[in-house]
Amino acid sequence: MLSINQLSLSRQGNTLLDNLSLQIETGKLYALIGHNGSGKSTLIKALSGEMEPSKGSVMLDDQPIHKLPAKVLARDVAYLPQRLPDAAAFTVEELVMLGRYPHQKWLQKPSEQDHREVERAMALTQTQRFSDRTVATLSGGERARVWLAMCLAQQTRYLLLDEPLAALDVVYQVEVIKLIRQLVDEYDLGVVIILHDINLAAQFCDEFIALKQGKLCHIGDVESTMCHEILQQIFGIHLHLLTHPSDGHKVAVV
Repeated sequence: MLSINQLSLSRQGNTLLDNLSLQIETGKLYALIGHNGSGKSTLIKALSGEMEPSKGSVMLDDQPIHKLPAKVLARDVAYLPQRLPDAAAFTVEELVMLGRYPHQKWLQKPSEQDHREVERAMALTQTQRFSDRTVATLSGGERARVWLAMCLAQQTRYLLLDEPLAALDVVYQVEVIKLIRQLVDEYDLGVVIILHDINLAAQFCDEFIALKQGKLCHIGDVESTMCHEILQQIFGIHLHLLTHPSDGHKVAVV
């Protein structure tokens, strides 16, 4: 289990996260929500081992993650940052193969298993048809699925996604979140995804984690979150709740 225990994180005299405790289980899709500047990306970075706690701990199966070698941690936790590295010159297959790095020895050429896992990841994300194309030639939705394929090639239990839908139009947003939902269900992944669309989160996620000014504002399932009082508490504005005509789930509108 991936867990946070009384976590506080400060940098340059600023408190970014303040006394957070929560657990991330496999087989669930968590929507991480809140205002800009509420600490969402910082929490994702803390969960991934990118930022070390000032107080408290982030634990992976009872081991502090910041004490684990990066390559060991990457076998269990995959992290996709908001600002992706420049990979324009890589082919799709080359980029996805980078996900196999945690499982390879120093200077080892890709093994048969590496190639099998890359093929599996590309098949799951439907990116095989452009495996020989460079990343620069892909659309936004195609690029999002390729980076997701790279994370899947890592064969981790946990996947941390920092606003993977932000640069996509609504069609690609729905396409990618549906794929993530499928992967959680079929491969028992624990996924934390930063989302700004509360309605997409309510439709596809299992639980909400809401931050406000670096503190845990709310954590709960969709039913307990999609109510007037909780949404007012998180966002500070009144949202109307409607019933979706197709499946009856709650939809929030201004």
